[in-house]
Amino acid sequence: MAMDLTEPTPTLNFLHAVSTRIAAADPLHEVLDEIVEFVSDLVSCDSCFIYVKEHHELVLRASKNSHPDVLDRLKMPIGEGITGWVAENNEAIVLSQRAWQDARFRKFAELPEDSYEAFLSIPISSRGSVVGVVNVQHKDPYPFTAREIKIISTLGHLVGAAIERVRLEEEVSELSDKLAARKLVERAKGVIQRELGISEEEAYSVLQKQARQRRKSMKEISEAILLADEMKRAK
Repeated sequence: MAMDLTEPTPTLNFLHAVSTRIAAADPLHEVLDEIVEFVSDLVSCDSCFIYVKEHHELVLRASKNSHPDVLDRLKMPIGEGITGWVAENNEAIVLSQRAWQDARFRKFAELPEDSYEAFLSIPISSRGSVVGVVNVQHKDPYPFTAREIKIISTLGHLVGAAIERVRLEEEVSELSDKLAARKLVERAKGVIQRELGISEEEAYSVLQKQARQRRKSMKEISEAILLADEMKRAK
């Protein structure tokens, strides 16, 4: 049968929409929720999860079913369970029935979906590295087709770029915050040295001691010292 190339299919329309949203830097959680909805319709599944890799763990970031107690909180180490194995090996796992009998299976008490029969777990990758995993589950046995697996894998590649972008943005933001905090500490040390007539090393020890005693961060203590110094100078 010849393929009609004159009209785009719903799948192609969705892939185009997702790539457009990713290019526009839309909020990641919105893109993940849309993918969960699309995948759920594609394979008529009872459950769909998306885990995002953060450091050496996978964090549940999107779900078809409501899991307010575990969403953004449930974590698993890379390499643990079927999902962790997929993340570690960058390979998909397809289990059409009795998924719990797989030697790599791990059950989460918080997720009743783990008692379902069929389990499809596909890596989400960017530039050859795994950045997440998408899981699809059915209560009853389900013969996943090669077409379904290919479409979900393609979605994984698309969203992988978005996840990697967000991760890099967070790293840059974290580095910027650390540099800003370091500058505050340096300024606060200067104030302490001037007021107490002590060395830089001794001033740093004073900051550390105050932070421990008051159970505050070095940044917070430094901000308080600088504010007090500004108020003193303004009199």
